[in-house]
Amino acid sequence: MLIALEGISGAGKSTVRNRLLADAAREGIRPGHIGQFSWLSLTSTRTLIDLRAGRPAASSDQALVAARQDLELHTRHNLIPARADGPLVADRLTLSTASLLALLHGRPVDHYVRALADVIPARADFTVLLTTAPGLCLARLAERPTQRRFGEDPTTAARLAELYDQAATAWTKATGLPVLRHPCTTDTDLDLLVAACLKQLREATEHATQI
Repeated sequence: MLIALEGISGAGKSTVRNRLLADAAREGIRPGHIGQFSWLSLTSTRTLIDLRAGRPAASSDQALVAARQDLELHTRHNLIPARADGPLVADRLTLSTASLLALLHGRPVDHYVRALADVIPARADFTVLLTTAPGLCLARLAERPTQRRFGEDPTTAARLAELYDQAATAWTKATGLPVLRHPCTTDTDLDLLVAACLKQLREATEHATQI
């Protein structure tokens, strides 16, 4: 079972992840935790660092090749071994990468989703898209001591939120896999999101035990 937590900066991914890992551990379920990229290819890493900084690659195709190469390496060396040990929670994955590529290169996000979804072992079984309002996300980020990064301004954050929503639709269309869209604004939202993820983890654990 691979659960991906997606959404713009400040949407609440870390809050959901930390609560989920803690609640799961209390039930005797200990999911692994993994990031978005592998950083195992120097060429891909250079391109991804530029993309994360808001600097487009020379071409859309070059950016997609770099992202896909990194995802394939991530799958082979990180995701597959980690999933063999049990359930796994990813802090951002395919939807985040596709949305960033679409933002910087202007092609429809569906194009990037389809290409990355072809890396089948990297497909998240259950994706949670945090649809927290961009204004609230930015207000949360303003309280953090860290320096603001690319995408953490009102115009870009709003556009990214739109792209994430489009990417979620494209993901389900391409893979048939579910995406739960829900904000993380209140404690009630947090409870709902964590409960939905825990349900997935319990079912996966029970299925593995039966096998």
